[in-house]
Amino acid sequence: MRGSHTSETCPDVFELSDGRFAVIGTEATATLEPLLPADAGCADHERIVVISRETLIRAKRDIPDA
Repeated sequence: MRGSHTSETCPDVFELSDGRFAVIGTEATATLEPLLPADAGCADHERIVVISRETLIRAKRDIPDA
């Protein structure tokens, strides 16, 4: 999803050349990690990133089904 038409930074979701996806958002690990469900975890090398609902919905059209 490429959404910045104003040259400002903004949340984004994009596909890497190897098929993985990268997310640009607001880092919120310290705030949200204690609230994760019991079956979820965040490794030392991972961060919880928040993006808006609009960002994910707009990105949906660019995410393949398979």
